[in-house]
Amino acid sequence: MRQLKAKWLEMTTPQATKTAVLVIGGAEDKVHGREILRTFVARSGASDAHITIIPSASREPGIIGGRYIRIFEEMGASKVELLDIRDRDQCEDLHFKESLENCTGVFLTGGDQLRLCGVLSDTSVMEVIRQRVRSGQLTLAGTSAGAAVMGHHMIAGGGSGESPNRSLVDMATGLGLIPEVIVDQHFHNRNRMVRLVSAIASHPDRIGIGIDEDTCAMFEKDGWMQVLGKGSVTVVDPTEVTHTNEPNVGATEPLTIHNMRMHILSHGDKYHLYQRTALPANYRISS
Repeated sequence: MRQLKAKWLEMTTPQATKTAVLVIGGAEDKVHGREILRTFVARSGASDAHITIIPSASREPGIIGGRYIRIFEEMGASKVELLDIRDRDQCEDLHFKESLENCTGVFLTGGDQLRLCGVLSDTSVMEVIRQRVRSGQLTLAGTSAGAAVMGHHMIAGGGSGESPNRSLVDMATGLGLIPEVIVDQHFHNRNRMVRLVSAIASHPDRIGIGIDEDTCAMFEKDGWMQVLGKGSVTVVDPTEVTHTNEPNVGATEPLTIHNMRMHILSHGDKYHLYQRTALPANYRISS
């Protein structure tokens, strides 16, 4: 039975679709192989790519945006634009909306996820991005803060190094581009396992995605997520949880969670968001 299931999974694992959503854990390689950024450019059209950079999360949008402009131009993108959106009124600018309606890739930089959501959420600019991502017309990438905003529920801040408890994580509303997930970035690098588990304990209808630095969870339209980069992606799946004390304890009391599933995936591994199934890289069925 196990071999039959494995064979079915291998046969139904799709070839990569053209567009994708790249959720990057931060500190991606910008100097050497640049694998994650190269993948973003390739998925945006390679030499035909028209990339729009939105640095609204950053306190220095011109500096961080300028660095990505140089990188994407060096990679051969045909056109790279910077949309320096600093307040919500600018999201009604016709030039900005026209750029987003015509580009093939959008890149959300790092910084402060609360600032990013404060500028973009429930605006015309965000609606254009959302509709084009859903229709498969646009490749989207977000790094660090730009990754944190991908879910409907967003980790806005929190602590580490304690037993899981509700006070460890501060939640806010994200941009809802992949509403099924709650994303945490710089994951193992900043010891954030307990805060992601605490977030999922409060939102057991979501899947936790913890992404290390220089690592990317790339989501395809068909529900498959593939890992790229040097670190790992941790998937926290509460689907089969049989008991939690989360509704009945104080904010600083330790959480009890029974039968929570966890996958730790590395480069090339895949996970299906809806089937809740993991596949290793270079999967082979034994003879």
